[in-house]
Amino acid sequence: MEILLYIAAFIAVIAFVVLVYYVVVTLKTTRETLSEVTETLQSLEKQVEGVTSETTQLLTKTNRIADDMNEKTSKLDTLFDGAKGIGDSLKDFSYSVKEISNAISHTSREEQEKTAQAVKWGAAIVDYVSNRKNKKEK
Repeated sequence: MEILLYIAAFIAVIAFVVLVYYVVVTLKTTRETLSEVTETLQSLEKQVEGVTSETTQLLTKTNRIADDMNEKTSKLDTLFDGAKGIGDSLKDFSYSVKEISNAISHTSREEQEKTAQAVKWGAAIVDYVSNRKNKKEK
């Protein structure tokens, strides 16, 4: 009967050793997995920093474009105020330009590409008004 106790104890020790072995293997695998997760998170953090940097640059550029548009809008307003004698058609044109400028200012904050197009329109309007003024002076 005593032998059965020794055999049972021996089997229990072997089972415990096997259990410890698999726990160690599992812990090593878990450590490797956590190491890979850490590397992935570090890579993701670098990518997020890059996106944040690009977003900041884009916002800065958009703000500069919006400021430029506001400056051009104020110049156009001054020009239209000085040209009141041209007539009702020019007043309607001035009102349209103000609405376009406000729309451009609003959309320039949202999309850079649309803002670039608005800058082109502003330049075209300035050219048009200059040409009209030059033709009137001649």
